Amino acid sequence: MESNIFADIKKEQNESMGKNIFKDKTPLDHKFLPEKLVHREEQIREIAKYWVDALDEVTPSNVTLYGKTGTGKTAASKFAREQLIDAARNENVFVKVEYIRCTDYTTEYQVLAQLCQKLGRDVPNRGWTKGEIVNTFRDIFKTNAFGKKLILIVILDEIDILLGKDGDGILYTLTRTDNVSVLSISNYLDFKNLIKARVTSSLNDREIVFPPYGANQLSDILSERAELAFNEDILEKDVIPLCSAMAAKEEGDARYALDLLKNAGELAVDEDSDKVTSEHVRRAKDRIEHNKVTEIIQTLPSQQQRLLEAVLNLTKQDEEITSGKLYDEYKELSKKDAVTYRRIFDFINDLELLGIISTNTISRGRGKGRTNIIKLQCDEVLLETTLFTI
Repeated sequence: MESNIFADIKKEQNESMGKNIFKDKTPLDHKFLPEKLVHREEQIREIAKYWVDALDEVTPSNVTLYGKTGTGKTAASKFAREQLIDAARNENVFVKVEYIRCTDYTTEYQVLAQLCQKLGRDVPNRGWTKGEIVNTFRDIFKTNAFGKKLILIVILDEIDILLGKDGDGILYTLTRTDNVSVLSISNYLDFKNLIKARVTSSLNDREIVFPPYGANQLSDILSERAELAFNEDILEKDVIPLCSAMAAKEEGDARYALDLLKNAGELAVDEDSDKVTSEHVRRAKDRIEHNKVTEIIQTLPSQQQRLLEAVLNLTKQDEEITSGKLYDEYKELSKKDAVTYRRIFDFINDLELLGIISTNTISRGRGKGRTNIIKLQCDEVLLETTLFTI
């Protein structure tokens, strides 16, 4: 009988230096919830201040958490959830806190079906009318097996995704349901532009802002996680400061800092190194950026991928890329499937926001007007390889 490939790899890892690098990779995952969330005590306390009413069987205020990616919003809300559930258990109060990631559940129906299922109601994931799913959800709060008043707090993470795809119906339904409180999490301060006035009025939320982490704060976070994740004396002394400094430049993103540290450790394992060094961190940065660019390009709409192919072709020809030249090249690639010249500018803006291209407006001199010059901002070989494997 042939040996099991996974057993073989596990054995190889145990026999290599890898066993001496990592103690446990789990704490380097951004979903890991530590016993203490450093540098977010103030924000957790603010959440708790609004949620404490639930312990008196009063529906808490609605809350919105703002902040860029990797600023601890999700972790803080989950930390507060665990603390509230523990306190409610001790006081014999019936409180439920349900977490919904809006990238996974992108319509009001899907969110309500998921909530019903989590609260013990067997409903289909599709097929009912909106009225049926709303009535079933609301009926949970009229009768429950525990014979107690149920207070439900719904955490809607990345709510802007849901609102952008399906409108504000979910907020209207939840805020108009007795005993339900909503905690919304968004990366964007302007996400309420997606909400109609009547919903904004019933939401009446309290706002908590999560500022980006500074390099010293990121260093504290990484030091705490590294102690749990790595064996002793594995990290050279400049590894954590370097990861922290690099992540501070990425708008204080703790997720990025954790990814850097984890990838640096994995590179050390791959090389049978007995230490994680600053050189591993630098190569980890290249690896992460490579993977990030590849993922972005693969998930772009086909028209934007075609526009990128046009940018690549002109770059390889060492051409100065104006919007006019780019459109001509794009049309050549698209044949009869091309969008309008005006629509191309929307694509250019989107790709610039993603950091794949840059644009610079220059003056051609008196009477000759102004011209947009477009440049590729990612590696040519990486772009070409990714586009031609799609």
